Amino acid sequence: MSFDQITTLCLAVTLFLVGTFLVKKVPFLNRFCIPAPVVGGLLFAILATLLKSFDIIEITLDTSLQSIFMITFFTTVGLGASFKLVKLGGKLLIIYWLACGFLALMQNVIGVSLAKLLDIHPLIGVMIGAVSMEGGHGSAAAYGQTIESLGIPSAISIGMAAATCGLIAGALVGGPVVQYLIRKYDLKPSSEEVETYVEKAEHPVTEKSFMLQVFLITFSMAIGTYIGDWFSTLTGFVLPAYVGAMFVAVIVRNIVDRFNPDIINMKEINLIGDISLGIFLSMALMSIKLWEVADLALPLFIIVFAQVLFIVLFAVFVLFRILGKNFDAAIMVSGFLGHGLGATPNAMANMSAVVAKFGPSRTAFLIVPIVGAFLIDVFGMPIIITTINLFK
Repeated sequence: MSFDQITTLCLAVTLFLVGTFLVKKVPFLNRFCIPAPVVGGLLFAILATLLKSFDIIEITLDTSLQSIFMITFFTTVGLGASFKLVKLGGKLLIIYWLACGFLALMQNVIGVSLAKLLDIHPLIGVMIGAVSMEGGHGSAAAYGQTIESLGIPSAISIGMAAATCGLIAGALVGGPVVQYLIRKYDLKPSSEEVETYVEKAEHPVTEKSFMLQVFLITFSMAIGTYIGDWFSTLTGFVLPAYVGAMFVAVIVRNIVDRFNPDIINMKEINLIGDISLGIFLSMALMSIKLWEVADLALPLFIIVFAQVLFIVLFAVFVLFRILGKNFDAAIMVSGFLGHGLGATPNAMANMSAVVAKFGPSRTAFLIVPIVGAFLIDVFGMPIIITTINLFK
């Protein structure tokens, strides 16, 4: 059975809505912040695998629109990268940011090293490294396409499986680790008020305003993908189109801010980004071929376990101390474990659960979302792309 381009798009949207419904209704999915498109897409992938395994029917999907939604999402991330946020976070933001960069490097070292030890391709280790751990499902789907083009046909499937394991692990270890730190060091919330960044009041969504945001997104995509192709052709260094688009978007955001900060409406940008990510992930998940990763299940779990062990030890014995060894540092550790193994929503869920029990931390809720949402990619992308080119 073959689904054409439009039918595949319709199916992706349907699975996104199904996943949204299930996340709301199933406590386990809600508790661990499993993304709705991951739930819907993975259910379809399992169904397709069963149908193929029993020789009932084989489903073929036309996912040619997937790359457009992927590039759109990363472009919206870039348009949210205002340098004003970096200044507001101060020294602690820089320390936390550098720690995330170090984590990305070590996750790739662990992934590649264990892949070689387990006698599997190093690029599979990259997929179970920073791509799926710190990068999450979106990154796994995006870089998975690049790595599959280099001759690893199961890259997306492996990355999605690893990202799901990491997401659950990040939610499981975040709370217990931080409770251990808070109780061991008898930590209490600071009485100092930390100024938080608040976006300017959003303008109402209008056709003119919305189309202006669409123009900024498509302009950044067009210039960024052209630059990415030109760079790859000139240097032979693989630079995915979405990377160029995201960095052009960062430049566009900060140039626009200098002349008229009211032009960019983050409410509309985020809406476009959320929709694009949802459809992109649904397409990526529903098209994975689970039968391709069956033989790699054991190596995958070994590498993921090593990743979880490393980030917990690093967070407790290094990050907690360099962030100040106080209550805010402990809360930031919970966020670090969340997005270091999964995604920013995972980090926010971890921190929300801890502060609800022990008290507020405005510093943590300022720094973690800023770094997790977009700054993390400034280090992560070059590290991942360099590693891919080393082992391609």
